[in-house]
Amino acid sequence: MPLKISSHLKPILYSYRRCPYAMRARMALKYAGIVIEHREIELRNKPQSMLQASPKGTVPVLCLDDVVLDQSLDIMHWAIKQSDPYGWKNVDDEIAQAWIDKNDGRFKTLLDQYKYPNRFPEMEPEAVLDEALQMMLMPMETALQHSQYLLGEKISWVDVAIFPFIRQFSMVDAKRFEEFPIPAVNKWLTQHLDSELFNTVMQKHPVWLD
Repeated sequence: MPLKISSHLKPILYSYRRCPYAMRARMALKYAGIVIEHREIELRNKPQSMLQASPKGTVPVLCLDDVVLDQSLDIMHWAIKQSDPYGWKNVDDEIAQAWIDKNDGRFKTLLDQYKYPNRFPEMEPEAVLDEALQMMLMPMETALQHSQYLLGEKISWVDVAIFPFIRQFSMVDAKRFEEFPIPAVNKWLTQHLDSELFNTVMQKHPVWLD
């Protein structure tokens, strides 16, 4: 349930530059043309103002006039509801949700296991990699072999929501990722990486101090 907060001139976004959840929120806000006050945090020294707004202590957190949104998808949907100039929401909701459930569920778990093998000594790295390929990357490849984006020939909020996690996965071992049999995924990923939208929201900000 959104929390009540005090009025502010423009929305405040607590963010962390490299967090994939924060990335997709920033991209949606930028796409929608929403001017925000960006507050970049340090994970080891989170500002009290953010923790008061959202005690769970994770980014992104968007503070509006009357509510706090502290789930990245809620922020994306709120932003697109304000303005959706290129029809990001014009997709099949059921198919969209299936992709998001897959990405934010099992694939995120596999991503963490692949990126931080020391935290999961019980896991076999090659088995983790193979499952990630089979359950996420190969289905993406199949979809992208048939259309430019995951849900058709136009970019949608689903592409933007999933892209930061595929980016993070690809960076664990970039050379090996390029060798996977997923040329369409690589093309899709490169397109996002080269986009003005992504590069704009990846600009560095000074750390916010209360």
